[in-house]
Amino acid sequence: MIKLIANQGDDELLRLMLAGDAESFETLYERRQAGVYRFALRMSGSESIAEDVTQDVFIALLRDGGQYDSSRGSLAAYLYGMARHRVLRRLERDRSFVSISDEVEEDDPTMSEKFINRQDPLAELTRNEIIDSVRQAILALPAHYREVVVLCNLQELNYEDAANIIGCPVGTVRSRLHRARTMLIEKLQTIKKAEAPPRNLLSARCV
Repeated sequence: MIKLIANQGDDELLRLMLAGDAESFETLYERRQAGVYRFALRMSGSESIAEDVTQDVFIALLRDGGQYDSSRGSLAAYLYGMARHRVLRRLERDRSFVSISDEVEEDDPTMSEKFINRQDPLAELTRNEIIDSVRQAILALPAHYREVVVLCNLQELNYEDAANIIGCPVGTVRSRLHRARTMLIEKLQTIKKAEAPPRNLLSARCV
């Protein structure tokens, strides 16, 4: 029975859970908890917020899981959407973590698909995201840029799912992601310069 449940898709596990099957909920939790936690952690930079948000998301799923509509996206995207709402609410309440305000206009309908799909400058960085400077640079982004990086680059969702989670057009996700990548590169270059030893010190070492 356990093996059969483990092989079920998310939607079927949710259906069984709503019918009162506790084991289906446990399987769904084990499958999706880590992703929700990572999303909340990468968005907030706080383990305590990530833990609280993750717990709240799955409690809400137990209570309101019947509101999930598979025609609007995957269950994983639905969970990320709930987590996003809760993280932003927590950050709004406690702005000491990161700023979430930026009024820069991000929509650019003339942006080409070829430009968006060029070699990703974050590819190597996302594979080494534990590096503190990268984590800090991501957390320093305004929330509406940070979330597209987390969803598309770190959580590896497609543009359509990210757009459904955020509640915006796909083109907006693309343009925000392009802008976020540019901002990240600039921030990381600034960090690199700040961490580099002074030239006179380098010269002294060479003498």
